[in-house]
Amino acid sequence: MPTDSHTVEKIVELVTRQVLLALADEERRAGQPADREACAQECGAGYCIRHCGDKVELIVQAGAERIAAGLGATPANPNLAGMIDHTLLKPDATPDQIAQLCHEARKHGFAAVCVNPTHVALAAQLLKGSAVAVCTVVGFPLGATPPEVKAYEAQLAIDQGATEIDMVINIGALKSRDYEHVARDIRAVVRVCHARPVLVKVIIEAALLTDEEKIAACLLAKECRADFVKTSTGFASGGATVADVALMRRAVGPQMGVKAAGGVRTKADAEALVAAGATRLGASAGVKIIQGEAAPAGGKY
Repeated sequence: MPTDSHTVEKIVELVTRQVLLALADEERRAGQPADREACAQECGAGYCIRHCGDKVELIVQAGAERIAAGLGATPANPNLAGMIDHTLLKPDATPDQIAQLCHEARKHGFAAVCVNPTHVALAAQLLKGSAVAVCTVVGFPLGATPPEVKAYEAQLAIDQGATEIDMVINIGALKSRDYEHVARDIRAVVRVCHARPVLVKVIIEAALLTDEEKIAACLLAKECRADFVKTSTGFASGGATVADVALMRRAVGPQMGVKAAGGVRTKADAEALVAAGATRLGASAGVKIIQGEAAPAGGKY
């Protein structure tokens, strides 16, 4: 029975993902860093080819008799891909799904993967040697833990390989105008992250705020030297809107990052948010966005 190329590619991805997971688990048990990857990259005519001799050797040693290689894929909009945090924050996410997320991030050149703290070590192993950052969340999704707890979460995640931290502010404190508490909240995480070259994105949960509160949150984040403000966790009553992104951009000025997240499902959504001032996008539908696919009738992928 003939097999089409799409099916073959899916089989190769599945086998490769399982091998990478097995290798990561073996290295973790042995207490050895996953430092064997040494890839050279050649680019031309719109394509980039990576030669990873060490990875090929490891896969052969794991039992493969043949290895398939293809030309890969070029995203429909490579610039847009480089602005996307490829996200999987579901509570029931499995290691296999995290491995698929990392595989897609490498393949399409996303800015980062964004995962829950329990998956940081695995994502860091699978993305070692690539340009894809490892992002995680702290105080997530409610923002209602003390500053010291958020700082500890951030430190632990950084020690396990995170290079970007998305923290949720204390939303109740902001709404009660306890700005000193909100500032202390942000500073605690910024202090830990900026002791290392780790970015901090401050999630303000815009859907729960008035415009005045959104501006106050943005100004506090800027004053506390955070790197980004971010619209949403994706777990509240609403996500990113063009109006919120434009308002946040005006509040923080042209230099600070603005991340739009929550409900970003199509290429049109993404481009509208970027036009409004977003410099990073958080999305679980990153692959479909860069391929220009429309959302299905239900509004979710």
